[in-house]
Amino acid sequence: MNLSGKAVKYWSNKENIPIQNIFVIVDDIALPFGTIRIRFGGSNGGHNGLANIDEALGSNNYPRMRFGIGNNFPKGKQADYVLSPFLPEEEKLLPFYIERMKNAILTYVSNGIESCMNEYNKFVFPPSEQ
Repeated sequence: MNLSGKAVKYWSNKENIPIQNIFVIVDDIALPFGTIRIRFGGSNGGHNGLANIDEALGSNNYPRMRFGIGNNFPKGKQADYVLSPFLPEEEKLLPFYIERMKNAILTYVSNGIESCMNEYNKFVFPPSEQ
């Protein structure tokens, strides 16, 4: 995932996809679990995968969706945390957040990024958690 820029560049060139039509989806330890952040362009925020895509494309002007996975790990154990399974309580909530991300993608495709950001850039608790 940290070297995904090569694949993004390959497919964008092969399929002749303009950079503004690439929609990158990543996990993000800088966001609390279940948080969705959608942006058009901007900083990689220290995310290695986004940094690699920025480098490969020569730009950071592409839409992206970040899904928060939290940062509950001891110092120096970031890679272990990111690659480990979700906690049981998080796993129970994943279907709700995956459905929400799916709907965000559909909104982006059908209504554009502004509409998508307005609707999905706010944290929503799963129905049983409210």
